[in-house]
Amino acid sequence: QVQLVESGGGLVEPGGSLRLSCAASATIFRFYYMGWYRQAPGKERELVATITVRGNTNYADSVKGRFTISRDNAKNTVYLQMSSLKPEDTAVYYCNGAGQYWGQGTQVSVSS
Repeated sequence: QVQLVESGGGLVEPGGSLRLSCAASATIFRFYYMGWYRQAPGKERELVATITVRGNTNYADSVKGRFTISRDNAKNTVYLQMSSLKPEDTAVYYCNGAGQYWGQGTQVSVSS
């Protein structure tokens, strides 16, 4: 059974930082790319960042230079380090595996 379990969300002030983690089943993590998506209230889910098995990364223009996706192959975990957070980053963040498996989501709120 494929499992993706996110953690690390919370409330942060503008300009602050958060790190999200996603622990994945080995069957997905070892062979497929991983990604982070987000969905703000009233908006469609959108891509934030992806990382291949080899570590090649891709980012949405809105987060380039502020967010960093990484993976720890020994722990089957993918991370999203978010810095210089803005109120418009407020959303539920979802971990994605192989483009088809989803975690339960973790709320990130950026507000003063």
